[in-house]
Amino acid sequence: MAPKQKHLSPADHHAGIKIRRAKSSDAAQIAELCGQLGYPAKPAEIAQRLRKIKPANQHAVLVAESHEHKVIGWLHVSVAALLEVELRAEVNGLVVDHDERSRGTGALLLRAAEQWARGRGCKSMSVRSNVLRERAHQFYLRHGYEHYKTQKAFRQPL
Repeated sequence: MAPKQKHLSPADHHAGIKIRRAKSSDAAQIAELCGQLGYPAKPAEIAQRLRKIKPANQHAVLVAESHEHKVIGWLHVSVAALLEVELRAEVNGLVVDHDERSRGTGALLLRAAEQWARGRGCKSMSVRSNVLRERAHQFYLRHGYEHYKTQKAFRQPL
């Protein structure tokens, strides 16, 4: 008879998760997660991007590390000093490994980012999410964010 697998509750799962700043040695795991988000990247590209995200007091790339020392999620947050609103932070990207979703890891990352932003004097936090990402929209709504605007995004290659 096979041993019965223990299913972790979200609270048990949280106990094994550590939120910390990303390191260059995380690049391969971050790259894998970028692919899950729909933005494929090579580990060397991620390592280079991590080096360019500066200054550290204006940006934070946070990772969620499992008790097995595997990066199972990341969040990039930055301070946005804008003319039209008080100082705010923006979630530039957030992804949790598809096998780890709905277990509280995203909430831990979001809380850590909000705390980081408060520490820099930000008065609010904003996030943009593709209209197709309904699950993400529900996540943000559950965590107190309000849908306040719908807009189109435009891009110009340079």
